[in-house]
Amino acid sequence: MVKLSVSELKPGMIVAEPIITKRGQSISKEGTELTNQLIAKLTFYKIEEVCVEDTKTAPVDEVDFDEKPVEAKETVSSQITYTQRLKASPDFQKFQTDYALNLSYLKENFEAIIAGMGADCTEMLLENTEPLYKSKTALELFDMLANMHTLEDPIYAHSINVAIIARSIGKWLKYPREDLDTLTVCGLLHDIGKTQVPDEILNKPGKYTDEERDIMRSHPKLGAKILKGKGFDSRVISAALQHHERADGSGYPRGLTDDEIDEFASIIAIADAYDGMTCARSHREPMCSFQVIEEFENEGLKKFHTKYILTFLERIANTYNNSRIILNNAKTGRVVYINKSNLSRPVIQLDSGEILNLADSKSAGLFIKAIL
Repeated sequence: MVKLSVSELKPGMIVAEPIITKRGQSISKEGTELTNQLIAKLTFYKIEEVCVEDTKTAPVDEVDFDEKPVEAKETVSSQITYTQRLKASPDFQKFQTDYALNLSYLKENFEAIIAGMGADCTEMLLENTEPLYKSKTALELFDMLANMHTLEDPIYAHSINVAIIARSIGKWLKYPREDLDTLTVCGLLHDIGKTQVPDEILNKPGKYTDEERDIMRSHPKLGAKILKGKGFDSRVISAALQHHERADGSGYPRGLTDDEIDEFASIIAIADAYDGMTCARSHREPMCSFQVIEEFENEGLKKFHTKYILTFLERIANTYNNSRIILNNAKTGRVVYINKSNLSRPVIQLDSGEILNLADSKSAGLFIKAIL
């Protein structure tokens, strides 16, 4: 075992001891292989040194690097899923690195804004985020975000995700570049108020008490208070204050309805809900996109602004047209047609060749469990 500074760490090294932050949060277990993403995360949490296994003591013949690499690669690639191929791709590995660095940058910007810095940071926020969405299709973006949900971060990772999802919605609505940039900043800063919520509440795995729920629900007002008077676009402040408002008046903190809610805040609300449902929670596994679409179809059509939610659902569903999926009965197949009147229940061609319309009554008990 050898202790190295974070700057000396390289991908592929093996962690020899659990890595714990000063606040007691577990970052990595013993035996974990370091990646660019994990190394950047260590920097984010200001970890200075890490114990890794001393590879000099390992037998030289443990790994034979000359043993039929081409044939082995072909055998593996024929068995792995699209998600596994995505994770192994250079594009995703770069995305991981950019994403982890962005976490660090965003945390620093939050701290600077809370300390008094104003809208001067807007350009920096956009510049840091651009590598994550630039030159990527909607499918690539949403797939990459879905595979970043292993990061345990209640504020910064979620804020990045919401910003990217919201920007995608803005593009589908054909917003000009200036509005797309403002919408991205809305997403990045919408949860800044959570920095004022005690960690024991923010990170609590179980249900909140009434008092804890009230404290948690104070974060929109706290966020707007932090941003006010610092030169930010009014829509950025509205997004922080109103992203938990709902069109039917069931939201908070003011119980606003429909057109009382700012346009950009309405979009951030959808992106916020979508990312929340596709993330793992202590009480449930992450939901796949078609399960989230079903939730929105059942409840969201009355809770979110009609124009934005319908655009979002249709585009998300069509993004995953032709994708491989697995049903809750363990059968696999491919999405071949999106039912416009029932977006969460498309037509599937099973691997056996059978065509299955999930919108038919005979398929009532079936649903898409995961996208492969």
